[in-house]
Amino acid sequence: MGAYLVRRFGLMLLTLFGISVIIFALLRIVPGNIVDILFDSAGMVDPAEKARIARDLGIDLPLPQQYVAWVSGIARGDLGFSYVSEKPALAEILPRIPITAKLAGLALTFSVLIGVPLGVISAVRQNSWIDYALRVLSLSGLSLPSFWLGLLILTAFVTWTDSMPIYSDRPESLWDTLLLYSVPAAAVGFRSSALVMRLTRSSMLEVLRQDYIRTARAKGASRQSVNYRHALRNALLPVVTVIGIEAAFLIGGLIVTETVFNIPGVARFLVEAIRARDYPIVQNLVMLIAVVVVLVNFIVDMLYAALDPRIKYSG
Repeated sequence: MGAYLVRRFGLMLLTLFGISVIIFALLRIVPGNIVDILFDSAGMVDPAEKARIARDLGIDLPLPQQYVAWVSGIARGDLGFSYVSEKPALAEILPRIPITAKLAGLALTFSVLIGVPLGVISAVRQNSWIDYALRVLSLSGLSLPSFWLGLLILTAFVTWTDSMPIYSDRPESLWDTLLLYSVPAAAVGFRSSALVMRLTRSSMLEVLRQDYIRTARAKGASRQSVNYRHALRNALLPVVTVIGIEAAFLIGGLIVTETVFNIPGVARFLVEAIRARDYPIVQNLVMLIAVVVVLVNFIVDMLYAALDPRIKYSG
């Protein structure tokens, strides 16, 4: 197990290194930079002043030198300064992380708590009216874009309650926080719950046809024990994989959702930074997302061993 963990952590570091190179290169391939944007908005071009600003921002240095400076800064905990606000990038990013974390956590919780139980019910009641209704519901969830569902929710709130569930930075209790984030979390998590539901149903149906399930029934095990103790645990392995992948894809859904619901989170801030060519913010935010994705995949691998004792990680 120790050898596997060492090898896995080495692979994670190699993956993050490759991602950092891709992020850095892609940002420099995109035409234009922050200096061009500043001078275009001012409607004037002074070559000397433009060169001075580029020198102050460090974007006139050779690309390898810029990359080394960025990576070494991350190692020291220095993420640089935002080109737009001229504030430390860390000070710009840190306040937004809890906001996005709460929203993503609630969305993922919603997708699991709704998708897994309904998928199990659909499987054990195969070809019943409940199964057909849940399959239609899951197809609807996969078909509705999260931004369109968010706009529908806002319209419904305005029509029925004369209010809008828009983000507010006022002091909140735990209950206020849940109410504030539950609506956008449900909007972005509905698609994930539909995907989890369909996969849970398919996996459960496959497991319920296995020989050991028939053996358990022949020995007189109750239906509840067969479905939830024997079948569900083995059916969850592919579901856990999809949940881990969906945790990463939630960031993409949050970009539009945070914009629709006026939530000042990391995803919305990333779009604003890309538009302004704010290299330090974009690079560090994408690296943060990459670290989260890599860690989620590592946790999923560890959950495999916890769910299935037959899985053993060794050197």
